[in-house]
Amino acid sequence: MACERLYLYDTTLRDGAQTSGVDFSLEDKLLIAEQLDALGLDYVEAGYPGANPTDTQMFGEERGLGSKLTAFGMTKRPGRSISNDPGFQSLLSAAADAICLVGKTWDFHVDVALGITPEENLAGLKESVAAVVESGREALLDCEHFFDGYKANPDYALACANAAYDAGARWVVLCDTNGGALPEEVEAIVGDVVKHIPGDHVGIHVHNDTGNGVANSLAAVRAGARQIQGTLNGLGERCGNANLTSIIPTLLLKTDYAERYETGITSDKLQTLTHASRLLDEVLNRAPNRHAPYVGESAFAHKGGIHVSAVQKDPRTYEHVEPETVGNVRRLLVSDQGGRSNIMAQLDRIGIAVTKDDPRVALLLDTVKEREAVGYAYEAAEASFELLARRMLGGVPQFFDVDSFRVVVERRHNARGELVTVSEATVKARVDGETVMSAGEGNGPVNALDNALRKDLGSYQSYIDDLELVDYKVRILSGGTDAVTRVLIESRDGEGNRWFTVGVSPNIVDASFEALLDSINYKLIRDGAPAP
Repeated sequence: MACERLYLYDTTLRDGAQTSGVDFSLEDKLLIAEQLDALGLDYVEAGYPGANPTDTQMFGEERGLGSKLTAFGMTKRPGRSISNDPGFQSLLSAAADAICLVGKTWDFHVDVALGITPEENLAGLKESVAAVVESGREALLDCEHFFDGYKANPDYALACANAAYDAGARWVVLCDTNGGALPEEVEAIVGDVVKHIPGDHVGIHVHNDTGNGVANSLAAVRAGARQIQGTLNGLGERCGNANLTSIIPTLLLKTDYAERYETGITSDKLQTLTHASRLLDEVLNRAPNRHAPYVGESAFAHKGGIHVSAVQKDPRTYEHVEPETVGNVRRLLVSDQGGRSNIMAQLDRIGIAVTKDDPRVALLLDTVKEREAVGYAYEAAEASFELLARRMLGGVPQFFDVDSFRVVVERRHNARGELVTVSEATVKARVDGETVMSAGEGNGPVNALDNALRKDLGSYQSYIDDLELVDYKVRILSGGTDAVTRVLIESRDGEGNRWFTVGVSPNIVDASFEALLDSINYKLIRDGAPAP
C-alpha cells in the first residue's frame, strides 16, 4: 500500500531566532539553511523580510535551495489595503518560494490585539492569502492561537481556517501558540478540522510549554495533519518549539509511522541528523545537549556493567534504534559503577589492544574506582580517561614538564580610577631540553594560567595553536573552606572537535591546572605529536 506523504517545515531561522540569547547573522542563516536543505526538509522558513536588515538580506536574492525558501510575515494591517501596507509589500517583493502569513483565529485576540470585529478579521485573512496566491507564491496561513481559539469558540476558529483554505492557501497550519494543549486535545481538534479541510492541506505548529511538543505533533499526524512545523534542537521562544531532531527519526524509524508515511528524508540523509544538530549548536556557540534524544552524546551511552556486557553481545538489549541510523555513535562509559566490560569497551575504542585477563586491566579498573571515590568523573571526561589508560597500559610520551606555576590575582584601580581585578600567571616548563618561562594575563586565574601555559611549547606549539577552552565547570564535592573541588574543562580545536578533561584538588587552581594539562597532552597524542 502506498505511503502518505508528510511534509516537514523547519522554522529554526525564524521562530527559533526568538530563543533567548540566539542571534543569527546572514552567514549563519545561509550555512544552516544549506544544512537543512541537505537534510531533506521540504520547507525552510528563513525569516521575516522587512523586520530587520539580516532577514531582508536573506530574501534579497534567490538562494538556490532544493527546499522551499519561505518568508514569514503578518496578514495585512487592519484598515489598510494590500498596496498601502509596507510590511505586506516587503513579503510580496521577497525572493521566496512560499509565504507564511500569521493570522488571528482566537476571537479573544481579534478583539484585544487587533481591536476589530470578527468579520473584519475574516475578510483580512481572505484578502491576504489571495494576494500571496496571486503573486505566484505558495501561500500558508499560521492560525495563531488556534487550539485556544477552538476551545473558546470552535465555530469562529474553523471559520478562519476555512477562509484561508477557500482563498487558496496550500497549507492551513494549526498553531498551539501558548504551548498549553495536550496530545489528546490536539488529536481531537485536528480530527474535527480535517472534516472541513482536507488533511493534506492541514499543518501543525506547536510549542513545548508542557513538554509535549513532539507528542502533540505526532498526535496531529495521527489525526490527519500532513505538514509538521518545528525547529532543529527544539529552539524557540519560552520553552521552545516542537523538536524536529526528535520528530524526524521517529517518523522514519518507528514502524507505525515508517510503514504508513514517507518524507523527503532518505535513510542516507537521516545519517546527517546528528551533524546538523551539532552544527547548529556550533554556530550558536552553545554546548550541545548531551541527553537529547537520538542525537545527544549520551543518547546511546551505557554506564552500568551489566548493561555494557549485554550491549556488547547484542545492542538491541538496551537500544531502541541503531545509533548509526541518525549519525550518532555508541558510548560505553567508564565509572565506578562499571566493570571490566566497560574498561575493555573503552580500550577497544581508544585502540589499545589488550586481553581481558591482562592483570593491568583489573589494576586500571581499581584505579578508576579509587580516583572516582575521591572526586574524579571519567564518564564525563573521556579524554582524561584515555590519558590514564595509556599511562597504565600503553605509555604516554612526556612531551613537556611543568616545574612550577604561579598565579597572582590583584584588585586595584586602573589609570581611569576604576576598580578592576587583574589575574596574571607565570609557568616554568621544560620543553625539548630547554627551560621556558611564559607569562599570561586573563579575566581570572584559570584563564591567565591557560594563556601562559599555551604561550610557548617549543616544537609542540603548532599542535596547540587552534586549541581553545570553551567551557569550564566547577563542582564542590565536600563542604567547608577546605572543600575538595572538581573542575571539568571542555576544549575545542579548529576543526570543531571537542573533548573533556577533569582535575580534582582541594585547591581550585590546582584542579584547573590538572585539567588544562590533560587537555593539551590529549591533543598532542591525538594529533600524533612526535615523542621527545
